[in-house]
Amino acid sequence: QVQLVESGGGLVQDGGSLRLSCAASGGTFSNYDMGWFRQAPGKEREFVAATKRRGYGTYYANSVKGRFTTSRDNAKNTVFLLMNSLKPEDTAVYYCAARTSPSGAITSELYTQRPYDSWGQGTQVTVSS
Repeated sequence: QVQLVESGGGLVQDGGSLRLSCAASGGTFSNYDMGWFRQAPGKEREFVAATKRRGYGTYYANSVKGRFTTSRDNAKNTVFLLMNSLKPEDTAVYYCAARTSPSGAITSELYTQRPYDSWGQGTQVTVSS
């Protein structure tokens, strides 16, 4: 079982930036599809960004495209989410997730929770207006 630990959340003003990190332990990180999701109070968990295994591609929700960037450092078993131009509506608990199955996820599936089999505990991001 892969363990994922997020860090980097906090309180930031409207227009500010934060960088989240998600460290993975166990297995071969470069073989995992990694995703970021978020859940605001009273709302369902939603897709934010994903990066395919071995650098095969990155994908973003329309709401964060152009503001957020996900990247991975396979040598450090870590995936990052750089969030710029933050807005109050970005306030949520942010989760990273991994698909560790030997078969990679179909691209369209990465936008859903379905293909991911390991989840972190989440980190709170609060953007004040």
